[in-house]
Amino acid sequence: MSYTAEPRVQQLSSPEDEDCLISGTRHSVVSSGLRPNFGIKSLAEYLKCSCNPLVLQLLSFLFLAGLLLIILILVSKVPSSQDQDRIYQELKQLKTEVHDGLCQPCPRDWVFFHRSCYFFSKSQRNWHNSITACQEVGAQLVIIETDEEQTFLQQTSKAKGPTWMGLSDVHNEATWHWVDGSPLSPGFVKYWNKGEPNNVGDEDCAEFSSDGWNDIKCDTLNFWICKKALTSSCTTK
Repeated sequence: MSYTAEPRVQQLSSPEDEDCLISGTRHSVVSSGLRPNFGIKSLAEYLKCSCNPLVLQLLSFLFLAGLLLIILILVSKVPSSQDQDRIYQELKQLKTEVHDGLCQPCPRDWVFFHRSCYFFSKSQRNWHNSITACQEVGAQLVIIETDEEQTFLQQTSKAKGPTWMGLSDVHNEATWHWVDGSPLSPGFVKYWNKGEPNNVGDEDCAEFSSDGWNDIKCDTLNFWICKKALTSSCTTK
C-alpha cells in the first residue's frame, strides 16, 4: 500500500502572517550565514513578527524612563525664587554700572554727591589762593548746606588732613560768613571742635580738622575742596 507524501502547509490567515513566515525564513538563512546583508529593516520585521509582549513592555519601559529623565533635567534647570531674585539684583547692578560708565555727571577727578560735584585737591594753598583755584575751574571753595554733606566732607578730609572750606570771619571778627556772603547757620555751630573758634593769633579762616571745624590763620597751607553743580544732564539717583 503506497502513500503519497504531501507536505502539510499551515494555512496563512493574513498577509502579515505570510510576511512573518518569509522574514522568519530570512532570519534562519542569516543565522546559517547564507545572507550576510541582514540589516535594520530585517531586524524590525523580526521584532514585528515575533509578537513577544515582553519585548514590547521592555521597549515601553525604556521610552518612559528616558522621557522621565528628560523632564527631571529640564525641571532642575528652572531657577528657584531665590535664584530669580539674585539674578534680578545682578542685572539691576549691571544696569547701574553700565549707566554710570556711559553717563558721567561730574568732570574727571571730581566726586559726585547729592547732585553736586566736589574736587579734593592733592596740593596745598592758603585760604585766599584756594578760593582762586576753585574760581578758575568754575567752582567755589566749598559751602556746606546740609548735615549729610558735612558728614561726607568731614570723613573725606579727615583721611587727607586739614582742609579749607569757604567759611571765614575776615570782614567782621566772630561773625562767620561763607564765600558767597551767606551767614553761618546756627544749626552748624555744633560742628566746631571743642573750644573753637578761639581766634588765637588772629585766626580768621575755617578748616576741616580731625572730627570737626577749627579756625586758623588764613595764610596757612592746607588742602582745599571745590564745589559746583552738575556738568551734564544725566539722570541721577
